[in-house]
Amino acid sequence: MIELGKIQELEVKKKSESGSYLGEIGEEGQIVFLPKSQEGDCKNIKKGSMVEVFVYKDSEGRMVATTKKPLLEIGEIGFLKVISTTKIGAFLDWGLDKDILLPFREQLGSIKEGDDLIVVPYIDKTGRIAATMKIYNYLVCENPYKENQEVKGIVYDIKKDLGVLVAVDSKYHGLIHKEEVFHDFEIGQKVRAKVLRKRDDGKLDLSIGGKAYQSIDKDSKKIYELLLKNKGRLNLHDKSKPEEINRLLNMSKNSFKRAIGRLYKEGIINLYDNRIELKQKD
Repeated sequence: MIELGKIQELEVKKKSESGSYLGEIGEEGQIVFLPKSQEGDCKNIKKGSMVEVFVYKDSEGRMVATTKKPLLEIGEIGFLKVISTTKIGAFLDWGLDKDILLPFREQLGSIKEGDDLIVVPYIDKTGRIAATMKIYNYLVCENPYKENQEVKGIVYDIKKDLGVLVAVDSKYHGLIHKEEVFHDFEIGQKVRAKVLRKRDDGKLDLSIGGKAYQSIDKDSKKIYELLLKNKGRLNLHDKSKPEEINRLLNMSKNSFKRAIGRLYKEGIINLYDNRIELKQKD
């Protein structure tokens, strides 16, 4: 079956002056047209040869093929730039001659020309390819992961009262709870995380630093917040007097050492002989 919105290899079934007719190997059913203008660098396309193409719909709603590769396929999450805004929505550059539409109903917040938006292409009710910013709706709960397993994902939303929403493998629901958030994240940031638990509904609770005791979580967050207030620097270290640590942080020296150890391990701070500092972003 020829897949709309996907890169695939198809067989040349027939040639004409205006282009090639492509279909599945050995099948005589569905055919898609590859216009000559969309052949790109493919030379000497002949009947029976295989061509890698992307299949989409033209302005008249007909399925067509191109050897050009889109920036995103159906179901892939990533950034696309706003080319123009119109009465029906925003048009985004996705690497093809025909821009992809982000309908008004699929937008979040105000949008203007030149913005880079994190979106996912999907097939709408009319069978056309469009983009949406409502990524949550296109993620699934069923996943193959187990507790403590490492996963990769992309940050698609940040909610102060909840945490950091992550699309694991650009497909599954993941959440870094606010109690596990010790440094700033950005929309579109790629992350590696560990599965803390798999909830009854299949959604994944994640941790950037892996499992840790709640007291360490709380103390680490307190130190991190104080660092932010002090322009990224605290004149405390592992040899500081317990009284000084308690005065500034209201915690024991042992708790302080465990907390900064975790922050250091997660790459959030640098340790010096006479201070600790937040790491600067690259």
